[in-house]
Amino acid sequence: MQAAQEQGLNLDFGELEPSVDDVELNLDFGAEAPEPEAALNLDFDTEPEAEVVTETPVVEEDGELDAEEQQVLDELRSRLASEVGDWYVVHTYSGMENRVKQNLENRIKALGMEDYIYEVVVPTEDVVENRNGTRKVITRTILPGYVLVRMELDDASWAAVRHTPSVTGFVAHASNPVPLSLEEVVKMLAPAALAKIQDTAKEKKRRKKVEVTDFKAGDSVMVTQGAFQGIHATITEIDLKRGRLRALVEILGRETPVDLTFNQISKID
Repeated sequence: MQAAQEQGLNLDFGELEPSVDDVELNLDFGAEAPEPEAALNLDFDTEPEAEVVTETPVVEEDGELDAEEQQVLDELRSRLASEVGDWYVVHTYSGMENRVKQNLENRIKALGMEDYIYEVVVPTEDVVENRNGTRKVITRTILPGYVLVRMELDDASWAAVRHTPSVTGFVAHASNPVPLSLEEVVKMLAPAALAKIQDTAKEKKRRKKVEVTDFKAGDSVMVTQGAFQGIHATITEIDLKRGRLRALVEILGRETPVDLTFNQISKID
């Protein structure tokens, strides 16, 4: 920052009181830290307040990962490691994260900073909410009041970010913005990357439903799953929209109509 002082640029982060730039940064993701006086609120059920930040936001990994999820995280880690620039955490007014992202991306173009500020990300995750008895998947901000910026930090790029409307400062150590480690960035971006797996799985499932045209009314099939496993059946109706079918199975010497799904039957060669 000596160059900035010689050029007369004031890098005093103390214009806000208290300022998020004038705090000690805890980068220990493994050990338990003492209770901070004003810790970051990670309770997503309540509206967080803008307070002094004493810790880097941490996204905890939830449970075991399957092979596909692990591959996605490995690819994410590899991509991040190959990219230029460092990732910094920028503090914003709560609820203004996406607006800050849009404003900063516009400023990058207007100021010609594309060679210094490369990427702006609002970390998100997909969660299931129950509203009026209906389950709905929504995308929400993981860390309200924070935006990640990948950049080469110098006086000009610092000023471009810092003076973006609704930005209150960088998360810093002793007034100096501190870049995140690779693993810290992976933890923050992992939920969005893993959500893409679920989206892909849903798309495959949707396409699979179209493949039921292999069956038609009158076909003889074998029930392979469920209570009627091992019993021959004859398809009488097909409901492509619901992904279900009706078939006749012989129970106690009588043909009985039953509802089945297409993954419960197989063709008889």
